[in-house]
Amino acid sequence: MNIFKYDVYRGPNIGIYTKANDSFVFIPNGFAETKASTLSSHLQVEPLFTSVANTRLIGTLMVVNNHGMLIPNISFEHELSYLKKATGLNVQVLDVKMTALGNMMCVNDKGGVVSPKIPKEALKTIQDTLGIEVIQKKVAGYHQAGAMAYANNHGGIIHPETDDDDIKAISDVLKVRMEPATINGGIPYVASGILANNKAIVVGNLTNGPEIMMLTRAFTD
Repeated sequence: MNIFKYDVYRGPNIGIYTKANDSFVFIPNGFAETKASTLSSHLQVEPLFTSVANTRLIGTLMVVNNHGMLIPNISFEHELSYLKKATGLNVQVLDVKMTALGNMMCVNDKGGVVSPKIPKEALKTIQDTLGIEVIQKKVAGYHQAGAMAYANNHGGIIHPETDDDDIKAISDVLKVRMEPATINGGIPYVASGILANNKAIVVGNLTNGPEIMMLTRAFTD
């Protein structure tokens, strides 16, 4: 699986501003067309310009796989209707107090790990919308499960201080092998610096050689 380096707004935090599945890469409104074209060609998908909650923080706020999409309750009606129409996905607003949904859950097409801070009564909506089974678990002691782990259908990476039992439980629900790793020159909050689908991986431009080697190993079936 090819790994590309990329920067967003002259910084390495690609995972904060973008999200992708196997059909689309979701990019903030107003983002440079040439850069969007490069990013979409890396991932072999169509670029889709949007906002979530009238912000550029798409990666932080949105959860998406190839079955569905969740956006927070601070999103606007026009964003919801546009995303439904443009993607054809099952797009739902998750009505919970936590709005940074992307930081709260790590999902692929096989399963998901959700922050214990998300109320249990919301789990059915998450599972039905994304077409997956989920577990609730902290990652490396943090409630922000989605910031600490990142997976596609081939593999995944996780905060390096996650204990072995938790790595096994998260690997089991996502049905891929999760590997401890860092991104962007030692950042353990791995989701901030990576964007991937099942075709390719894009990482922040500060990601170094040893980290690329970790990623290559992690995302090999």
